[in-house]
Amino acid sequence: MQTTHQAALETKHQMLDRRISEEVHRPMPDALALAGLKKQKLRLKEELTNL
Repeated sequence: MQTTHQAALETKHQMLDRRISEEVHRPMPDALALAGLKKQKLRLKEELTNL
């Protein structure tokens, strides 16, 4: 059974994935913003793995 916290983390993870994809496909992607988004996504993934 999925907890509310786990569901929220998965939703945030998906949102970050979309934001990363949008940033990559921009004409001039912002490398710093992209790096920050990827770090956030990795932290969420690690947290989900530890649940």
